[in-house]
Amino acid sequence: MARPSRYKAEFADQAVKLCRLGATDKELAEFFGVTEKTINNWKAAHPPFLQSLKAGKQLADVEVADRLFQRAIGYSHPDVHISNYQGVVTITPITKHYPPDPTSMIFWLKNRRPDLWRDKPEPADEEGNVTPVKVQISIKDARIRDDDKPDIEQTAGTVPGPAA
Repeated sequence: MARPSRYKAEFADQAVKLCRLGATDKELAEFFGVTEKTINNWKAAHPPFLQSLKAGKQLADVEVADRLFQRAIGYSHPDVHISNYQGVVTITPITKHYPPDPTSMIFWLKNRRPDLWRDKPEPADEEGNVTPVKVQISIKDARIRDDDKPDIEQTAGTVPGPAA
């Protein structure tokens, strides 16, 4: 005969809150004093628990995505500046501005539009081979005037990447 489950209905409410804070299944198991396998069993046996996990994780993901988007495009918010001059405290309403963050832009675009913004080039043929690019390097001796000596050109090997 199997042991009775330690699951309680209030675990679903606690799980939503923990998932909104970014808790993983492993961390949920530690919180409830069970194993990860037990958490997975509870997901299968108790649909409200599974739904609470999904809802909590989705809310957290949406909030993080919104914050990342705000960082990517820049944002402003109201604030106050508090100063003290000769014993007189002054509170001045201000608006703080945060410029767009290039790192957030790149992260957003690479994840939202990998077809256009990925670092790794797409394969050019059916076998997954990337079209090689010919790299040409011109070396000039800065000590010699341009009209005295022509450029020395060297061709390096091919480097995988999109054709120019």
